[in-house]
Amino acid sequence: MAGRPFDILLVEDDVADALLIEVALRDGGTPRRIAQVSDGVEALEHLNDPTAPRPDLILLDLNMPRMNGRELLHHLKNDEDLKVIPTVVLTTSGAPEDVAAAYRNHSNAYITKPVNLDDFTHAVRSIDTFFLDTAVSPNTPE
Repeated sequence: MAGRPFDILLVEDDVADALLIEVALRDGGTPRRIAQVSDGVEALEHLNDPTAPRPDLILLDLNMPRMNGRELLHHLKNDEDLKVIPTVVLTTSGAPEDVAAAYRNHSNAYITKPVNLDDFTHAVRSIDTFFLDTAVSPNTPE
């Protein structure tokens, strides 16, 4: 993947959380292009836009208006073209039923947003490091 930045689709309706996530990703050192949308409807519009780059990673909040993250995750993982994109749920909910439902719908990981700023930044950078620097992406050219 050398030669191009990684593309991340951030599906997050909380402006403050979105800003913190973007800062943590951009300050990680490796180039990242971040597209931020505020709900599942906008996410699907972005993913179906032929001019938008296919994301290497989707970071997904659960609690959003219109189409929430649970509905979007179900849609993503039941779509032949979209299901291969690694999708990480990053949300405030630590409810066991939310965690179980996310994994039943094939989320690649589930992370509860830490309250402490340093822990929050570390969690986001850990996601970034694992999924974009360590794991092999489905977008990796053969």
